[in-house]
Amino acid sequence: MAACKTCGNEYDKTFTVTMNGASYTFDSFECAIHALAPVCPRCECRILGHGVEENGTIYCCANCAAKSGATVVTDRA
Repeated sequence: MAACKTCGNEYDKTFTVTMNGASYTFDSFECAIHALAPVCPRCECRILGHGVEENGTIYCCANCAAKSGATVVTDRA
């Protein structure tokens, strides 16, 4: 059995995620999200979708981007 990178649980149904050339073993999507999903620099939530990006910084939404000084990103109207 393999151990989860995030929680250390040894589990017979782990899975491996390869990201940027490195491989990680997890026992759940929740653990994978905690380890790999980017964090919004303003509200600190995990970005599970595409998010929005300006000047190389990824935000969870256009509101957080704007409140952090971004001027190009907008939500759809």
